[in-house]
Amino acid sequence: MSKINYSTEQRNSLLSFLSENPDKMFSAKQVELALSGKEISKSAIYRNLAELESEGKIKRCSKPGSRESFYQFFDCNSCRTHIHLSCQKCGKIFHLDEAAAENLVTALEKNTGFEVSRGESTLVGICKSCGEKK
Repeated sequence: MSKINYSTEQRNSLLSFLSENPDKMFSAKQVELALSGKEISKSAIYRNLAELESEGKIKRCSKPGSRESFYQFFDCNSCRTHIHLSCQKCGKIFHLDEAAAENLVTALEKNTGFEVSRGESTLVGICKSCGEKK
């Protein structure tokens, strides 16, 4: 039996917020604060985050050194085929250049036989902007 997908105002507000910020990851608490004026309950946020994740519209991950889950909009074709770069300082997400990603994937597969799932891969480090602020 398939699950009925209800489109509610709360769900639409959440999805709209995430889709307007595809290069960032948010904790549930950050989403709650960002949507505080939209009359969306905490339980609706958590429920909808779980549903959107199971539908493949957002992805959940954790940052190094944190047990907290973070969510990012993922319902676009470009995200599904790119390796992502995540800045530990500012939290911004970038797509790795396609040529650089191809070189990296080819080298990994050649040296290890490991097949990389591009859309699910995130490299963590410090972005150029944050690195220049030292």
